[in-house]
Amino acid sequence: MNDSLEPKAQTGLDAAEMKEILQQADLRVLLMCLVHITGDLSWLEPPFTPKRDVRLIPDPTAGLDEDAQAAIRQAAMALLLEGRHAAAIHDPGDELMQRMMSVSLGEEVPPEYAPMVREELGFVSRAYTLDEASQADPTSQRNQASQSDRASQSDQAFQRGASEDGVVIVGAGVSGIALAVRLKEMGVPFVILERSNNLGGVWNHNRYPGCGVDTPNHSYSYSFGERYPWSRYFSPREEILDYIEGIVDQYGLRDHIRFDATVTGAVWNHDTQRWDIEYATPAGQARMSGRYFVSAIGQLSDPFIPALKGKEDYKGRSFHSMHWPTDLDVAGKRVAVIGTGATSMQLVPSIYKKASQVDVYQRTAQWVRPIEGYAESIKPGARWLLRNMPYYAQWFRFNMFWRYGDGLLACLNRDPEWPHQERSVNRTNDRHREEMLAFIEKHLEDRPDLLKKCLPEYPPYGKRILLDNNWYGTLKEPNVELITDRIERVTESGIKTTSGEERPADIIVYATGFKLTEMAARLNVSGLHGQSLQDLWSDGDPQAYLGMTVSGFPNFFMMIGPNSAPAHGGSVIFQAECQARYITACIAQMRERGIGAIDLKPEVLRQHVEEIDAAHEKLVWTHPSVSTYYRNAKGRVFSVIPWRFVDFWKMTHEPRLDDYVVYPKVPEPNSVRRVPRQVDDG
Repeated sequence: MNDSLEPKAQTGLDAAEMKEILQQADLRVLLMCLVHITGDLSWLEPPFTPKRDVRLIPDPTAGLDEDAQAAIRQAAMALLLEGRHAAAIHDPGDELMQRMMSVSLGEEVPPEYAPMVREELGFVSRAYTLDEASQADPTSQRNQASQSDRASQSDQAFQRGASEDGVVIVGAGVSGIALAVRLKEMGVPFVILERSNNLGGVWNHNRYPGCGVDTPNHSYSYSFGERYPWSRYFSPREEILDYIEGIVDQYGLRDHIRFDATVTGAVWNHDTQRWDIEYATPAGQARMSGRYFVSAIGQLSDPFIPALKGKEDYKGRSFHSMHWPTDLDVAGKRVAVIGTGATSMQLVPSIYKKASQVDVYQRTAQWVRPIEGYAESIKPGARWLLRNMPYYAQWFRFNMFWRYGDGLLACLNRDPEWPHQERSVNRTNDRHREEMLAFIEKHLEDRPDLLKKCLPEYPPYGKRILLDNNWYGTLKEPNVELITDRIERVTESGIKTTSGEERPADIIVYATGFKLTEMAARLNVSGLHGQSLQDLWSDGDPQAYLGMTVSGFPNFFMMIGPNSAPAHGGSVIFQAECQARYITACIAQMRERGIGAIDLKPEVLRQHVEEIDAAHEKLVWTHPSVSTYYRNAKGRVFSVIPWRFVDFWKMTHEPRLDDYVVYPKVPEPNSVRRVPRQVDDG
């Protein structure tokens, strides 16, 4: 079968074609579709209850016997051939939702997940709405106006400062777009300043060979918008970028983005309750002001290159992996890749066949999870179901979300009674270690030299979870060498290690990560009384409430700021949507109550940081043998959350303005509304 079946959706398929499609269905997902469409809860009872399967891409038969499988497929076929898509149950409510989740997974799901997952699957809206805002669907607005008309209307509204409650967002990546969609739904004016000439954030900047998502893309996607026809479970960057661009166009956001606009400074004016923002454009410096200022640049936007001796003397081509040259051809070249993290694990297997030699410089060995189906394409029948079967995409998304989510957090808890602290943190963590150790030993049993280099000396998940991309097979190739000697210096023609050996290199790639501690501070932000965020965080220890707000910086929000990035699984898009909900809810409450500015109370931040630190002391990232970029020079975990995703969802769902010093809105001078306004556009 091929994708030519797809355009024939609903009535265009005969029984034979539909039968072939349903053979590729995940039956645990299909069962939930039957419940929604028919309202028949007997599909949640034996013999139709799936068996528990913890694999990320589980057995699609769900462990059911052949009779049960046949009954499920036959019922689904009848509905599809009849074109019966109307739902008897759209939103199951919390009680039924919990039951459906538990049956689908073959395990009991705690009840607190029900309201969160109902939002995540779109059964209820995650948006926070304003009574006085237009509730028009942005997609219907898009259909009523041409692109040129919308661009003209957006520009005119921005130029005249149509509202006093405008928002200036920095960054058109996944976080900025999540917030922009919610602001547009609320009718709050906004503009996005993007330093590059295209949107997409990390998916625009990172173009190295093999670049792709290491989170299942059915959960690495928004809870809103049109479903994307993913070709794989873990898609390459080209598909991710295409998906993001599609969301931007669907919601008419492109008119709100100013490209080639690099923010150089932002100052809070307490008298006007405005942020005055400066940014550089190809035409020169420009300024803009807005009541709210949001950094959506995240943590992975500023590349880090280590201070290696002699790197300025190198005569070949060298660059950070984020800046992979579009004209680069590695064919016949000797390539040195410094680093063995997630980027290297995607990059090296993608270039070694072309290069004459690839030398990989490793500082620390990594634990690697084998994922069956990681590089496989989604079968055409499954793709058809994801696009055409009502509720199939939602429940497939849930299964991915759960398997790559909170279920892993228990494995990271440090059990003080566990007797083998030198190798693992608890019994389950030790079992994962044995599984991954067996995987490494199986692939490197014929290469004891490599096996010794590739065995980590810290508990599993002490560093970022890495997914196997034929990593060990690649390291065994004759033109690939894994080097564990420390780099002494970069020479004019290559790299010299502490062993005294110098290896020539035509190209040096720094796959060495990012400057995480700077985050929003690199935007040169000044708050109350001229306080600088950069000075506040100068000790490399950024702190923020819920990863979003900082005392002394009114109406300033960050997305994926300190201690809000996911680490035990999950999707940064989920985090971004939680924070977008919080920010828009703050704006809504301020408008409803006539508030002009809010400033986080210092004691709220202190208590929050204490809770974060106490929680992290119980997790693997503070284990004595672990050195990770999640921690700063003080040893404090500053980057990632220590809690379940459902906890973060609850924390960010309904803001408490009691956490803030509240300032009444100051009168507009001459009753003229000026925010956001462009003061000087170069």
